[in-house]
Amino acid sequence: MSLDKLKLNKRLHASMNNLGYFTPKAFQLKALSRIIGGQSILGIAPEGAGKTTTYVLGVLMRLKYTQDEAPKVLVLAPNEERIAEIVDRFIVISNNKNLHIMGLKTSGGMEEEIEDLVRGVDIVVATPNRARAVYLKLGLNLNRIQTVVIDDADEIVKQGMQTTVRELAQSCGNVQYLAFSTVEHDKLHAMIDDFMPFATPIEVDELGESTMETHDLMLYQVPNFTTKINLLNLLMSDTDVFDKAVVFVNSRLTAHKLLGRLHVKKGEAAIYKPFFHEDAGIDNIHDFHQLSECRILLVANEGTEDMDLTNIPFIIHFELPEQQEVFAKHIQKTSDAESIAITFTTDIELPDLRKIEQVLGKKIPVTPLPDDLLIYWPSDTPKVKDKIDESQGGAFHKKKESNSKTYNYGSGVKAKMTKKNNKRK
Repeated sequence: MSLDKLKLNKRLHASMNNLGYFTPKAFQLKALSRIIGGQSILGIAPEGAGKTTTYVLGVLMRLKYTQDEAPKVLVLAPNEERIAEIVDRFIVISNNKNLHIMGLKTSGGMEEEIEDLVRGVDIVVATPNRARAVYLKLGLNLNRIQTVVIDDADEIVKQGMQTTVRELAQSCGNVQYLAFSTVEHDKLHAMIDDFMPFATPIEVDELGESTMETHDLMLYQVPNFTTKINLLNLLMSDTDVFDKAVVFVNSRLTAHKLLGRLHVKKGEAAIYKPFFHEDAGIDNIHDFHQLSECRILLVANEGTEDMDLTNIPFIIHFELPEQQEVFAKHIQKTSDAESIAITFTTDIELPDLRKIEQVLGKKIPVTPLPDDLLIYWPSDTPKVKDKIDESQGGAFHKKKESNSKTYNYGSGVKAKMTKKNNKRK
């Protein structure tokens, strides 16, 4: 399929060909015509799906070059590195000397930037905090803005800049909004729904070409760290099922804190090579197999060599490792031994989970939370899950039909089935 499907003008078509782009990506085919048509969209796609190139082309197709001093496009990005990438992408693709684009610094003095803005700029790229600061100094004129782009919206949410984004949107008024993220969750919607309630959702899900053979996978989505602890305690309370489980966290300090919050008998839980001498510790995975009274081993990803997880019935990722390959090694099936790999994530961790799924080449199925799980809400008392109102937001938004499930493993019905199968072998 050629670039003709995108219906670019001659200059942009030639520029894309010169850059080596000859075939449009799936996200570009679905989103670009809507952007050019002036629609507000919420684009959900993984890294490498072509989101940035899509909105750059859309903005350039709509942009009318005039001598107006006020900018027409505002692009909000999470950090200085991303700002530089976006500015460079606009310059390279536009190949137009008349295009005036400016990336604002993330900190420092504003005087020079304000002077440059006053001289006239078509496109401004900045972090939400910097854009707001310059705006309050009367250096950023938002009266002529036609399009606002929120790039890496999930990262902007992660950095806590939602309120600033909403304030800037209120100052821009009724314009075209383009928001892009690797994942969709309630915290994202809490940021954008007030000013783009009728945005067209466009989602493309691209996975790796090859599918890794893994153990059975389960995913629990929870709102926060405390609810993760509640969930782990609830699962581990079923001693008949969870007789041996390795629980991965990202640091030995987290392992130390988690050990103190587990509701288990003394000797049932230990840390793999602990920092603190007072913590119950195990230095060898084979010792964990041999100690019948110890059924939970907390393992830190930091500085941990490859661990033989063969014949461990449950592999639990309480936190996602920074390297996707580490996660993949933990859950890759390398023998006939059966295990269940359980992952806990919050909304903020979902972008990292999507990267892991790209490495795996498949989705990790979402499992409904146990009915008796206590959901911790910082601004209120803990509430039982079946009393939660979807209007409260958090991690429990209404799921798409394709993702909804009618079963509930609770404390491990599937785990019991697997365990029985193991005993028959």
